[in-house]
Amino acid sequence: MHTTTSDTAPEQRTAAPRHPVARAGRISAQGAAALVLVLLLLVVVRLPWAGDLGMHAATVERLRHGLLHPGNPLIDADTPSPYYSPWTLLLGIVAKLTGLSVFVVLRLGALAGLALLVTGVHRYVRTLTAHRAAPALALLSLLFLWGPALFSWSGFLGLNSLALTVSYPSVCALGLTFHFWAWLTRAARGPIGWGAGAGLGVLWAVILLCHQFTGVVATLGGLAMVAGARPARATLLRLGTGLLPGLLVLWLWPYYDFFALFSAGGDLEAVHRSLYRDLAGRFGYVLLGVVALGFRLRRDRRDPLALFFALGVLMVAAGGLTGHYSWGRALPAALIPAQLAAALQAVSAGRWALRRGWACVLLVALVAGAWTQAGTLGYVVRRDALPGAVAAKYREPWAGYQWIVRAGVRYGDVVMARRFPARQIPAYGPYTVAPGYPDVFLPDADRREAAMKRYFEAGTGDGERRAILRAYGARWVVGGAPAPWLHKTAVGPRGQVLYRVAP
Repeated sequence: MHTTTSDTAPEQRTAAPRHPVARAGRISAQGAAALVLVLLLLVVVRLPWAGDLGMHAATVERLRHGLLHPGNPLIDADTPSPYYSPWTLLLGIVAKLTGLSVFVVLRLGALAGLALLVTGVHRYVRTLTAHRAAPALALLSLLFLWGPALFSWSGFLGLNSLALTVSYPSVCALGLTFHFWAWLTRAARGPIGWGAGAGLGVLWAVILLCHQFTGVVATLGGLAMVAGARPARATLLRLGTGLLPGLLVLWLWPYYDFFALFSAGGDLEAVHRSLYRDLAGRFGYVLLGVVALGFRLRRDRRDPLALFFALGVLMVAAGGLTGHYSWGRALPAALIPAQLAAALQAVSAGRWALRRGWACVLLVALVAGAWTQAGTLGYVVRRDALPGAVAAKYREPWAGYQWIVRAGVRYGDVVMARRFPARQIPAYGPYTVAPGYPDVFLPDADRREAAMKRYFEAGTGDGERRAILRAYGARWVVGGAPAPWLHKTAVGPRGQVLYRVAP
């Protein structure tokens, strides 16, 4: 079998051409990447609230108060949660030891996750080419080579998506994934010891525990990289044996049963169905990378990026055809290799004129993608200071519910609230009656959801509403109709009313 002990394959060890235009292009790419990183660092300071930030803040807060038995992060119930990952456990320990507020700890986590991501992309790209401009181009492609329609979701690396999820475990998991691929690629190219195989297995398990969907992407990429490297039999044996300690870590993780997630039901499928909509609008510019993958496949029938892309497409297509829409979270397994291939094609070996032409096309696509996500500037610049066309793309972050804490709601209090407030309230310490997110480990999740909806229905009588509050020990209500036994305590943004429940 073919093996090579170098970090890059022989045909990929090409030095950057000493051409003034090439040097200017490399400096421009590195400068643009640096500016984007500065923007993301400023975003971390702002930490715009949207999506699942409340869930992750609540998870860290529960771990601060009980590292061994934190209970459900959203509901006053002693149930496990897949959000208790190695990453959130580390942040919970930091919060407990330092006494820092949960949002300061999340900012520190965002900085660490961003550092893992940038260094991971750099290390992995260096296994594919020695060209000095390639890591910067790859980072820009991962952030901007998307489509004309704005798309944001955790585990996806568009600039706007990353700005909103930078403190999430998914960013840490993606950073670890690129490091995992870099380590695995180097290991597969040469003889390795048993310790390296075991270390790779443990790192794979940590990624899966931190963010399960990113773990699937890491696994598909790992399979493609091993297949593309054509490792010697002894190396393959050590890599395969390394899965055993990884599986042991997954089995022994004390905060939730990882393997029980395979039986997660319809709630996850319904949530992820939207991933299959408007694929051309969201990911249209990635077709440039698909063309680049075709060039790579012509040069090498076992090109790891092409194999990775094929595995990702197969899994996403299977999810759409069978109704397993949560498999759409494997979309990064198709997007990442195509985006990397588009960047690498601009610095690949071949005629200078062809590389220059490809670089021009890539530049146009990146500029178009950057324009789609230009509203991200609004997270660090006041909206009224932005040009009108950019300001129109800006989406206002959520306001948060810190105002209910100032009004007297304490850690551990139970609040009756609709689904949207329930996604934020637990971040400050209280619980809610019904979870704001699907919870596969909460046995009475459907009953709680039905009780919450029944409470806020217009036709529900005062007696039934009060009985619902007593059944769940709710001491506070956000929104809904007034009643003699509800004392108006505070009014928040958009006229939301906080009521205290009389004894």
